[in-house]
Amino acid sequence: MNYSHYNIVRKQKYLKSPARRLYSMLRIWMMRIALVTLVFVIIAGCTSAYGAYQGAVSTSPNIDGIDVHPELFSSKVFFNDGSEMVELVGAGTNKIYAPIDTIPQKIRDTFVAMEDERFYQHHGIDVRGIFRAAFSVVKVRGLKYGASTITQQLLKNQVFGGGNERSSVDKLVRKVQEQYLAVQLEDKLDKDSILEYYLNSINLGNGSTGIGDAANRYFGKEVGELTISEAAVIAPIAYWPNGMNPLLSETAEKNNRRRREDCLNNMLNCGFCTQEEYDEAIADTDDVYIRLAQHAETVGAYNQQQYSYFVDELIEQLVADLQKKGYDETKAYNLLYTGGLRIHTTQDKQVQDILDSYFTDEENFPKIGSGSYYELAKTYALSFVSKDGKISKHYHLNDLLKYYANFKDSSKLFYHAKDTGNKGISTYTTNIDKFKEMIDEFVADKAKAFEEDNGLGPDDYNTTESRTFSIQPQCAMVIMDHTTGNVVAQYGGRGEKVGNRVLNRASNTFRQAGSTFKVLASFLPAMDLCGYTLASVFDDCYFVYPNTEQAVKSWYGYFKGLSTIRQGIYDSRNVVACQCMLAITPEMGVQTLLKLGFSKIDTDGSDGLADYNVSIALGGLTNGCSVLEMTAGYAAIANKGMYCKPRYYSRVYDHDGNILLDNGVESKQVMKPATAYLLTSALVDTTVIGTGTSSKFRKDVEHIPVAGKTGTAHDNIDLWFAGFTPYYTAAIWSGYDNNLGQTNNMYYRYMWRNIMEDVHRAKGYGYDADGNKTVVEFERPANIVEADICIKCGKLAVPGLCDAYAGGNCIKNEKFENGTVPFETCTCHERVEICDESGQRAGPYCTSTHTRVYLKKAETAESREHGGTSDTPYIISSSAQETCTIHSSAPVIPPDDGGETPGGGGTPDGGGTPDGGTPGGGATTN
Repeated sequence: MNYSHYNIVRKQKYLKSPARRLYSMLRIWMMRIALVTLVFVIIAGCTSAYGAYQGAVSTSPNIDGIDVHPELFSSKVFFNDGSEMVELVGAGTNKIYAPIDTIPQKIRDTFVAMEDERFYQHHGIDVRGIFRAAFSVVKVRGLKYGASTITQQLLKNQVFGGGNERSSVDKLVRKVQEQYLAVQLEDKLDKDSILEYYLNSINLGNGSTGIGDAANRYFGKEVGELTISEAAVIAPIAYWPNGMNPLLSETAEKNNRRRREDCLNNMLNCGFCTQEEYDEAIADTDDVYIRLAQHAETVGAYNQQQYSYFVDELIEQLVADLQKKGYDETKAYNLLYTGGLRIHTTQDKQVQDILDSYFTDEENFPKIGSGSYYELAKTYALSFVSKDGKISKHYHLNDLLKYYANFKDSSKLFYHAKDTGNKGISTYTTNIDKFKEMIDEFVADKAKAFEEDNGLGPDDYNTTESRTFSIQPQCAMVIMDHTTGNVVAQYGGRGEKVGNRVLNRASNTFRQAGSTFKVLASFLPAMDLCGYTLASVFDDCYFVYPNTEQAVKSWYGYFKGLSTIRQGIYDSRNVVACQCMLAITPEMGVQTLLKLGFSKIDTDGSDGLADYNVSIALGGLTNGCSVLEMTAGYAAIANKGMYCKPRYYSRVYDHDGNILLDNGVESKQVMKPATAYLLTSALVDTTVIGTGTSSKFRKDVEHIPVAGKTGTAHDNIDLWFAGFTPYYTAAIWSGYDNNLGQTNNMYYRYMWRNIMEDVHRAKGYGYDADGNKTVVEFERPANIVEADICIKCGKLAVPGLCDAYAGGNCIKNEKFENGTVPFETCTCHERVEICDESGQRAGPYCTSTHTRVYLKKAETAESREHGGTSDTPYIISSSAQETCTIHSSAPVIPPDDGGETPGGGGTPDGGGTPDGGTPGGGATTN
């Protein structure tokens, strides 16, 4: 530096210059402003932080309104005998609540050592933990670590919904509120209460909530039976349920082992266990995981609860009834799965077990290739997507079928419609392995094309495929106690049930009813409301649906002529049912079906297909009916005309033991008891002499009567049998989900019979306490009377006439409601003496004759053009109505050689002629 006089003077002048002095002043003021600003920022920041804290605190829930008691409990479902059936388990539900006095201190300390080692010292918040959390914010710019005490975790789970905030700000606000409330909660509850609620509300993986549930799930023990070693396996899972669950993966088990060791070390260091207890737990390390795996193998690693078809429908009924009480759908489901309800059902375990055993045994169904097929679901889908997501290609079922459009199915591996021959493939196959190979070929070919079209390699894209198969035809059945409407058992599909809330064909699919509706829609209202009886007669002849050109088919290939309603029922005569429906009007039939609980009857015709037509007599419905509805409809007949609404539960209690739902028997009289009994009588004939003989009981239960009705929809698409005994009503259905015709139209009837036989045997029905057979009959009302009738006209029979009918004996004993017995005698039969020579009605001069009883019936030309009926050969003909034309007068007999008159010497009376002689009488003239 230059210290010459010149430079010193120059420097002094510079420092004293106005510019320099101004610059210095500006610097000083800037420093002052900066200092003031810093102080302001600090004050403002503190104020803002305090305001934010106050804001968080002020929006915290009021401690007086907080209930940290675990509220999510599984609901228990019980059989009709009170035994437990199943649990409805939602996310986070506690199935086994463990009061604090049932949890040993060592087990409590295991969780304290793992989650909050200073739990017994702090007052709701852990200061060390708070500093750790603050450090994590600075270091990793996020809340990687928390300062949550057990008290705070309880608040997070029970008040803050588990603490799944989307941002760090929200998480910080929740942390502040947790800490604020934790201090207050510790003033409100003691440590044991806080720990009890915590241990019963934490997620411990594998579908378990709470220590009681976890002890049972992992080791099959009560919580009081757990060892320190076993508790140390469970405790770490609370920190990370998926990553620490030793049953999920090898990695998770390694994580659990490491944390278990940390837990035991903490217990030792905190004085929660002795050195001896610690050493024993460490020595048990390998064995405890072996015990864990063995128990999981016994009960299933996840013990996933699969609900039955009955429970699936039960859930739907409960949700619907809860909505009637004001719950919305979401809240209703939440209450069912997490409300700790006690649901008492109508299901009979013994009956359900029998039903299950038959429906899960493939031996009871048509064999593959002999009436059954494997079906590829219509939901088949195949997708290729590049890993960057920019390129994709999708295929569906139609693409697969088109790919094999020219396939020559010479081995008949697939079902083919009649007009397609054996060309191409369908979704139905008799060889599932071959079909899978063909699908694999389709996938490989499309994958190769995707690679070539887009210049991709095998590792450049992802492939997803949805491919599921089922066995067809399907089948479903419902069994009901008809006196109460209690559904005691049901099964909704063929084979083992896979998954929950799957298609339930017993109650949630609607199919064409076929001939089962002849009774419900036609004959029932005719007899109950319109004055018809089982003896009423309709003509089974060629018949066309009104206002159409479509003829009603006769399933037996010909027409049987005049038929009673009883014959129409047990012989399932289509035309008789249709003629009856036409007579009473379809409106009457529809109203009856509605009273019987059929929910899909179309009454408004908004789509132009209202069910007010004659075809409903044969089950022709716009929307069909369910197996459940069919069972309930026939149950009304079995229950003396009293319809009981099907019910799956009787009562539901809430978690506190109060009645939440009281589902009493809901019944109404839909027909007279006499009508029900008369229909039952005809339905018994169905199983004895009619179309349902294969469903009649055999051997040791053959004395139990069975009443029932078969039903077949067009082309065997839907097959039914609905029937009942004095004890139960049941309906069974068989059909393809996609409406194909069936070739085996008997197996389901045998199933109905075999199942119901086993049910009645299991219940001991038909036998007294000593094992002796008892008389079993359908109860007969007091106003039922009997009379012999002519089955060709329905009137009182004439002995010697109706039983001499050329077409067979027409006298049958029939049952009537008192007051409905016909007064007239038979008017349809006529005894005619026929001349053997002319074949005409014999006159007074016919000498060789025979007697025959004919049917007097007018037969239309249209009927004769279509082959007539079984009556046709016996209808009195026009020739039989004409008097013999060959023997129209007395024969003339010539005199013999004696000249005597035929009278032998005089007039026919022997008195001679008026003049005292006869033309050749013995006197002569002269």
